[in-house]
Amino acid sequence: MSLLECCARCLVGAPFASLVATGLCFFGVALFCGCGHEALTGTEKLIETYFSKNYQDYEYLINVIHAFQYVIYGTASFFFLYGALLLAEGFYTTGAVRQIFGDYKTTICGKGLSATVTGGQKGRGSRGQHQAHSLERVCHCLGKWLGHPDKFVGITYALTIVWLLVFACSAVPVYIYFNTWTTCQSIAFPSKTSASIGSLCADARMYGVLPWNAFPGKVCGSNLLSICKTAEFQMTFHLFIAAFVGAAATLVSLLTFMIAATYNFAVLKLMGRGTKF
Repeated sequence: MSLLECCARCLVGAPFASLVATGLCFFGVALFCGCGHEALTGTEKLIETYFSKNYQDYEYLINVIHAFQYVIYGTASFFFLYGALLLAEGFYTTGAVRQIFGDYKTTICGKGLSATVTGGQKGRGSRGQHQAHSLERVCHCLGKWLGHPDKFVGITYALTIVWLLVFACSAVPVYIYFNTWTTCQSIAFPSKTSASIGSLCADARMYGVLPWNAFPGKVCGSNLLSICKTAEFQMTFHLFIAAFVGAAATLVSLLTFMIAATYNFAVLKLMGRGTKF
Protein backbone atom coordinates (compact mmCIF):
# COMPACT_ATOMS: atom_id res chain seq x y z
CA MET A 1 0.00 0.00 0.00
CA SER A 2 1.41 3.41 -0.92
CA LEU A 3 1.73 6.26 1.54
CA LEU A 4 -0.99 8.19 -0.29
CA GLU A 5 -3.44 5.29 -0.02
CA CYS A 6 -2.63 4.88 3.67
CA CYS A 7 -3.26 8.59 4.32
CA ALA A 8 -6.51 8.40 2.34
CA ARG A 9 -7.74 5.53 4.50
CA CYS A 10 -6.84 7.40 7.65
CA LEU A 11 -8.71 10.49 6.45
CA VAL A 12 -11.77 8.40 5.62
CA GLY A 13 -11.83 7.05 9.15
CA ALA A 14 -10.98 10.34 10.86
CA PRO A 15 -13.59 11.70 13.28
CA PHE A 16 -13.77 15.21 11.87
CA ALA A 17 -16.14 16.45 14.60
CA SER A 18 -13.72 15.27 17.29
CA LEU A 19 -10.76 16.78 15.43
CA VAL A 20 -12.47 20.17 15.22
CA ALA A 21 -13.58 19.93 18.84
CA THR A 22 -10.06 19.02 19.98
CA GLY A 23 -8.52 21.96 18.15
CA LEU A 24 -11.19 24.28 19.52
CA CYS A 25 -10.71 22.86 23.03
CA PHE A 26 -6.94 23.36 23.01
CA PHE A 27 -7.31 26.85 21.54
CA GLY A 28 -10.02 27.84 24.03
CA VAL A 29 -8.25 26.48 27.09
CA ALA A 30 -4.94 28.08 26.06
CA LEU A 31 -6.69 31.41 25.54
CA PHE A 32 -8.65 31.17 28.78
CA CYS A 33 -5.74 30.04 30.95
CA GLY A 34 -3.06 32.28 29.45
CA CYS A 35 -5.10 35.46 29.24
CA GLY A 36 -6.90 34.78 32.51
CA HIS A 37 -3.61 34.34 34.36
CA GLU A 38 -2.18 37.62 33.06
CA ALA A 39 -5.47 39.47 33.58
CA LEU A 40 -5.54 38.44 37.25
CA THR A 41 -1.96 39.68 37.64
CA GLY A 42 -2.93 43.00 36.05
CA THR A 43 -5.94 43.32 38.35
CA GLU A 44 -3.74 42.78 41.38
CA LYS A 45 -1.44 45.60 40.27
CA LEU A 46 -4.34 47.98 39.58
CA ILE A 47 -5.89 47.36 42.99
CA GLU A 48 -2.69 47.85 44.98
CA THR A 49 -1.69 50.91 42.94
CA TYR A 50 -4.91 52.90 42.74
CA PHE A 51 -7.63 51.55 45.03
CA SER A 52 -5.92 50.77 48.33
CA LYS A 53 -2.68 51.70 50.04
CA ASN A 54 -3.10 49.30 52.97
CA TYR A 55 -1.89 45.76 52.27
CA GLN A 56 -4.34 44.35 54.81
CA ASP A 57 -7.23 45.57 52.68
CA TYR A 58 -6.33 43.49 49.63
CA GLU A 59 -4.35 40.67 51.24
CA TYR A 60 -7.32 38.29 50.93
CA LEU A 61 -7.83 39.31 47.29
CA ILE A 62 -4.19 38.49 46.48
CA ASN A 63 -4.53 35.08 48.09
CA VAL A 64 -7.65 34.40 46.03
CA ILE A 65 -5.92 35.54 42.83
CA HIS A 66 -2.93 33.28 43.49
CA ALA A 67 -5.26 30.37 44.22
CA PHE A 68 -7.09 30.95 40.94
CA GLN A 69 -3.77 31.05 39.10
CA TYR A 70 -2.83 27.65 40.50
CA VAL A 71 -6.24 26.36 39.45
CA ILE A 72 -5.53 27.66 35.96
CA TYR A 73 -2.33 25.59 35.82
CA GLY A 74 -4.27 22.47 36.76
CA THR A 75 -7.07 23.28 34.32
CA ALA A 76 -4.65 23.58 31.41
CA SER A 77 -2.99 20.24 32.23
CA PHE A 78 -6.30 18.45 32.73
CA PHE A 79 -7.87 19.64 29.49
CA PHE A 80 -4.76 18.78 27.50
CA LEU A 81 -4.93 15.17 28.71
CA TYR A 82 -8.71 14.87 28.56
CA GLY A 83 -8.88 16.42 25.10
CA ALA A 84 -6.36 13.86 23.85
CA LEU A 85 -8.43 11.05 25.40
CA LEU A 86 -11.62 12.34 23.82
CA LEU A 87 -9.89 12.51 20.45
CA ALA A 88 -8.71 8.90 20.84
CA GLU A 89 -12.24 7.90 21.84
CA GLY A 90 -13.55 9.71 18.76
CA PHE A 91 -11.23 7.71 16.51
CA TYR A 92 -12.26 4.51 18.25
CA THR A 93 -16.03 4.95 18.16
CA THR A 94 -16.09 6.55 14.71
CA GLY A 95 -14.13 3.64 13.31
CA ALA A 96 -16.53 1.17 14.91
CA VAL A 97 -19.59 3.02 13.58
CA ARG A 98 -18.21 3.17 10.05
CA GLN A 99 -17.41 -0.53 10.16
CA ILE A 100 -21.06 -1.17 10.95
CA PHE A 101 -22.23 0.80 7.93
CA GLY A 102 -19.51 -0.72 5.73
CA ASP A 103 -18.05 2.57 4.50
CA TYR A 104 -14.70 2.27 6.21
CA LYS A 105 -11.93 -0.27 5.86
CA THR A 106 -9.85 -0.41 9.00
CA THR A 107 -6.14 0.19 9.04
CA ILE A 108 -3.69 -1.78 11.19
CA CYS A 109 -4.47 0.23 14.31
CA GLY A 110 -8.17 0.20 13.52
CA LYS A 111 -8.11 -3.59 13.40
CA GLY A 112 -6.35 -3.68 16.74
CA LEU A 113 -8.92 -1.36 18.28
CA SER A 114 -11.78 -3.36 16.87
CA ALA A 115 -10.31 -6.51 18.38
CA THR A 116 -12.29 -5.68 21.53
CA VAL A 117 -15.39 -6.13 19.38
CA THR A 118 -14.55 -9.01 17.08
CA GLY A 119 -12.03 -10.86 19.22
CA GLY A 120 -9.17 -10.13 16.82
CA GLN A 121 -7.99 -11.93 13.75
CA LYS A 122 -6.31 -15.31 13.78
CA GLY A 123 -4.14 -17.27 11.40
CA ARG A 124 -1.31 -14.80 10.89
CA GLY A 125 1.88 -16.75 10.44
CA SER A 126 3.97 -14.53 8.20
CA ARG A 127 7.15 -13.17 9.72
CA GLY A 128 6.76 -10.01 7.67
CA GLN A 129 3.60 -9.19 9.61
CA HIS A 130 5.16 -9.58 13.06
CA GLN A 131 5.65 -5.84 13.52
CA ALA A 132 2.08 -5.10 12.48
CA HIS A 133 0.87 -7.75 14.92
CA SER A 134 2.74 -6.01 17.76
CA LEU A 135 1.09 -2.72 16.85
CA GLU A 136 -2.30 -4.39 16.85
CA ARG A 137 -1.67 -5.71 20.36
CA VAL A 138 -0.89 -2.21 21.59
CA CYS A 139 -4.03 -0.85 19.95
CA HIS A 140 -6.00 -3.79 21.33
CA CYS A 141 -4.98 -2.84 24.87
CA LEU A 142 -5.89 0.78 24.15
CA GLY A 143 -9.22 -0.35 22.76
CA LYS A 144 -10.06 -2.21 25.96
CA TRP A 145 -9.55 0.97 27.92
CA LEU A 146 -11.46 3.16 25.48
CA GLY A 147 -14.30 0.70 25.04
CA HIS A 148 -16.66 2.48 27.45
CA PRO A 149 -18.17 5.40 25.52
CA ASP A 150 -21.02 5.65 28.00
CA LYS A 151 -18.55 6.68 30.69
CA PHE A 152 -16.96 9.27 28.42
CA VAL A 153 -20.38 10.69 27.62
CA GLY A 154 -21.24 10.94 31.33
CA ILE A 155 -17.93 12.54 32.28
CA THR A 156 -18.10 15.00 29.39
CA TYR A 157 -21.68 15.92 30.30
CA ALA A 158 -20.69 16.63 33.92
CA LEU A 159 -17.63 18.57 32.76
CA THR A 160 -19.80 20.65 30.43
CA ILE A 161 -22.07 21.61 33.32
CA VAL A 162 -19.07 22.62 35.43
CA TRP A 163 -17.54 24.58 32.57
CA LEU A 164 -20.83 26.36 32.00
CA LEU A 165 -20.41 27.80 35.50
CA VAL A 166 -16.82 28.75 34.69
CA PHE A 167 -18.05 30.47 31.54
CA ALA A 168 -20.61 32.44 33.56
CA CYS A 169 -18.00 33.42 36.16
CA SER A 170 -15.58 34.57 33.46
CA ALA A 171 -18.19 37.13 32.40
CA VAL A 172 -18.09 38.83 35.83
CA PRO A 173 -14.71 40.61 35.47
CA VAL A 174 -15.63 41.60 31.92
CA TYR A 175 -18.80 43.19 33.31
CA ILE A 176 -16.86 45.04 36.02
CA TYR A 177 -14.24 46.39 33.65
CA PHE A 178 -16.89 47.31 31.08
CA ASN A 179 -18.79 49.33 33.70
CA THR A 180 -15.56 51.09 34.66
CA TRP A 181 -14.77 51.83 31.03
CA THR A 182 -18.31 53.16 30.48
CA THR A 183 -17.91 55.46 33.48
CA CYS A 184 -14.65 56.72 32.03
CA GLN A 185 -16.39 57.44 28.73
CA SER A 186 -18.98 59.51 30.60
CA ILE A 187 -16.17 61.47 32.27
CA ALA A 188 -14.37 62.00 28.96
CA PHE A 189 -17.58 63.23 27.32
CA PRO A 190 -19.50 65.07 30.07
CA SER A 191 -22.15 66.27 27.61
CA LYS A 192 -23.51 62.71 27.47
CA THR A 193 -24.47 62.68 31.17
CA SER A 194 -26.23 65.03 33.54
CA ALA A 195 -24.15 63.97 36.56
CA SER A 196 -21.14 65.96 37.70
CA ILE A 197 -17.75 64.53 36.84
CA GLY A 198 -16.72 64.35 40.48
CA SER A 199 -19.61 62.05 41.32
CA LEU A 200 -18.71 59.49 38.65
CA CYS A 201 -16.68 56.79 40.39
CA ALA A 202 -15.47 53.22 40.16
CA ASP A 203 -15.90 51.60 43.56
CA ALA A 204 -14.07 48.27 43.98
CA ARG A 205 -15.86 47.70 47.29
CA MET A 206 -19.24 47.62 45.54
CA TYR A 207 -18.22 44.45 43.66
CA GLY A 208 -16.80 42.72 46.71
CA VAL A 209 -13.24 43.08 45.46
CA LEU A 210 -12.26 45.05 48.57
CA PRO A 211 -13.85 45.19 52.05
CA TRP A 212 -16.06 48.15 52.84
CA ASN A 213 -13.52 49.61 55.29
CA ALA A 214 -10.84 49.78 52.59
CA PHE A 215 -9.50 53.25 51.88
CA PRO A 216 -9.94 54.87 49.47
CA GLY A 217 -11.62 51.88 47.81
CA LYS A 218 -12.86 53.99 44.95
CA VAL A 219 -11.53 56.41 42.35
CA CYS A 220 -13.57 59.26 40.91
CA GLY A 221 -13.54 61.94 38.26
CA SER A 222 -10.39 62.82 36.38
CA ASN A 223 -8.33 60.38 38.44
CA LEU A 224 -10.47 57.52 37.18
CA LEU A 225 -10.16 58.78 33.62
CA SER A 226 -6.36 58.78 33.92
CA ILE A 227 -6.48 55.17 35.10
CA CYS A 228 -8.63 54.13 32.15
CA LYS A 229 -6.11 55.70 29.79
CA THR A 230 -3.22 53.64 31.14
CA ALA A 231 -1.94 50.75 29.05
CA GLU A 232 -2.22 48.50 32.10
CA PHE A 233 -5.96 49.00 32.40
CA GLN A 234 -6.56 48.62 28.68
CA MET A 235 -4.46 45.44 28.51
CA THR A 236 -6.16 43.87 31.53
CA PHE A 237 -9.61 44.67 30.15
CA HIS A 238 -8.81 43.09 26.79
CA LEU A 239 -7.18 40.08 28.44
CA PHE A 240 -10.38 39.39 30.38
CA ILE A 241 -12.37 39.65 27.15
CA ALA A 242 -9.99 37.17 25.50
CA ALA A 243 -10.32 34.81 28.48
CA PHE A 244 -14.10 35.04 28.17
CA VAL A 245 -13.88 34.16 24.47
CA GLY A 246 -11.61 31.24 25.33
CA ALA A 247 -14.12 29.95 27.88
CA ALA A 248 -16.85 30.18 25.25
CA ALA A 249 -14.73 28.27 22.71
CA THR A 250 -14.02 25.56 25.27
CA LEU A 251 -17.72 25.27 26.06
CA VAL A 252 -18.54 24.85 22.35
CA SER A 253 -15.85 22.17 22.03
CA LEU A 254 -17.24 20.24 25.00
CA LEU A 255 -20.74 20.38 23.52
CA THR A 256 -19.36 19.12 20.21
CA PHE A 257 -17.53 16.28 21.95
CA MET A 258 -20.66 15.36 23.86
CA ILE A 259 -22.90 15.35 20.77
CA ALA A 260 -20.43 13.28 18.73
CA ALA A 261 -19.81 10.79 21.54
CA THR A 262 -23.53 10.46 22.27
CA TYR A 263 -24.30 9.81 18.60
CA ASN A 264 -21.61 7.15 18.26
CA PHE A 265 -22.65 5.46 21.49
CA ALA A 266 -26.32 5.49 20.49
CA VAL A 267 -25.55 3.92 17.10
CA LEU A 268 -23.40 1.19 18.63
CA LYS A 269 -25.97 0.58 21.34
CA LEU A 270 -28.84 0.27 18.86
CA MET A 271 -26.81 -2.06 16.68
CA GLY A 272 -26.59 -4.50 19.57
CA ARG A 273 -23.00 -4.01 20.63
CA GLY A 274 -23.87 -2.94 24.13
CA THR A 275 -21.89 -0.56 26.28
CA LYS A 276 -18.67 -2.50 25.79
CA PHE A 277 -17.62 -2.83 22.21
